[in-house]
Amino acid sequence: MRFFSRKSLALACVSLALGAVATPGLYTHSNGVAQESTKSETLSFANGKITVEKPASWKTVPPKSNIVQYEFRAPAEGDQTARVTVMGATGGIEANIVRWIGQFEGLTRADAKIDKKTIQKTTVHIVELEGTYKDSMGGGPFAPGPVKKMENHAMIGLIFELEGGETVFVKMTGPKKTVAAEREAVMKMVEGLKTKGS
Repeated sequence: MRFFSRKSLALACVSLALGAVATPGLYTHSNGVAQESTKSETLSFANGKITVEKPASWKTVPPKSNIVQYEFRAPAEGDQTARVTVMGATGGIEANIVRWIGQFEGLTRADAKIDKKTIQKTTVHIVELEGTYKDSMGGGPFAPGPVKKMENHAMIGLIFELEGGETVFVKMTGPKKTVAAEREAVMKMVEGLKTKGS
């Protein structure tokens, strides 16, 4: 998987200022500074080609890894929050789905719930997994470091496949109950996707 540079991905918050980091043409942000926020914002991807509404309960936090352009905690409070990351990447839809499945101990494709929706000319691939999550303590897939096994965890992975060929990856991981409780907010975000001019 090849990741875009931080400087070339831009994140634009249409309604309120958010903190973000950059990768080319996928998002823009007014000041490029990561901040903490629990407000509802409109996020714009691919130079404004599509927008989604970030759930108000998600807290914006500085990314843990330099390959992550944007990061949230969902919900904002409590010790059972899920981690939500956003990044632009390449490497193929199927290859990334296989990689996500491999992040759970002993799971195969048959254990994954995989769906696909087309909304406003954007295809959204939805991958849901449950089990023992192998949380990498390193700097990402190219510098994985030690692995911490997290039992009773779940993932909701989204791949936004834009008409122009760009891909945006949104990944939520956390305790199974927390991810299940946030699923409605995730799906509402997906269903509310809008294209430029719609």
